[in-house]
This record gives sequence, structure tokens and C-alpha cells, in this order.
Amino acid sequence: MEFVYIDYNPLTNSVDITTYENYILRIDCWIAEQGLRTTPNSQHSLDVLALDDPLEYAELALSGQLQVFVDAEDDMTAW
Repeated sequence: MEFVYIDYNPLTNSVDITTYENYILRIDCWIAEQGLRTTPNSQHSLDVLALDDPLEYAELALSGQLQVFVDAEDDMTAW
């Protein structure tokens, strides 16, 4: 499956993926982020990720790795 277009839709708070076969996959960000343990910093990072790189957000959401991303954003041991 090849992607034609992927974008964040602010009206529905979702990442919309359209393919060459005219299939539309909509990832609802609220549902994808439900149950995640976030801080204000990591929530902001998730929001920015959905806006700036919706393909990576979709990959993380579909693979179930959003909590790993959030935990990495909140990990302050490198500082």
C-alpha cells in the first residue's frame, strides 16, 4: 500500500491517511492517546509530532509505541 497523502486534521483531531486505492485511514488522536501516562511536556511533544510529522505519529500509534515515545520524552537522565 502506497500513501498518497497524510495530514493532521484539526477539525477532527485526527491523522488522516489517503492511499492510491482511495482508502482513507483515520487515526483519532484522542482515542490513540487515551490511557497514556503523560506530563505536560510529553503531551506537548505528542501534539507537535501529530502536527509536524503525522506519518511518524501514525506509525507509533499503529504499532502501539506511543507510550515508549512519551517515556523517552519524559526521561531526563540524559540531562
